[in-house]
Amino acid sequence: MNNGFVRYSLMFVFLVLIQVLFLNNIELGGSINPFLYILFILILPFETPSWMLLVLGFFLGFSIDIFVNTLGIHTSASVFAAFVRPMVLSLIIPRDGYESGTLPRISFYGLPWFIRYSFSIVFAHHLFYFFMEAFTFSGFFNTFGKVLYSFAFTIALVFVGQLFVTKKK
Repeated sequence: MNNGFVRYSLMFVFLVLIQVLFLNNIELGGSINPFLYILFILILPFETPSWMLLVLGFFLGFSIDIFVNTLGIHTSASVFAAFVRPMVLSLIIPRDGYESGTLPRISFYGLPWFIRYSFSIVFAHHLFYFFMEAFTFSGFFNTFGKVLYSFAFTIALVFVGQLFVTKKK
């Protein structure tokens, strides 16, 4: 338990620093904003209680908001992603269920499962984030384009990030 707490705490700090120091300075064409910090919510163990997911999502988004002065947009989007995570997991549950001691990683459940899992949560996060940022539907297609471009770049970073957190069976 203590080892896991330290590992996830370091991962939290690492992802926040990467997001704040590097990725927030990337804005390609005014449409692509990568949000790698969402990887923290994706890699939490299956056994994480829902209330803990919401609390961690709050602190994750709040940490980003403090550094980039976005007035709660990252906080609300992270809490939303943490909220939908249990629903996504219940929709894509393997035939035999989730085995005890496994983690939501490519190495445990394979690429097709991880694609469905990560695509769903990252897309929900981005959709919520960008429409909260715009706070209007008048530029729907422009905002939706930002969602798709940023989603694609974030997913690429999530898969690269998976290489670093992969734990063999």
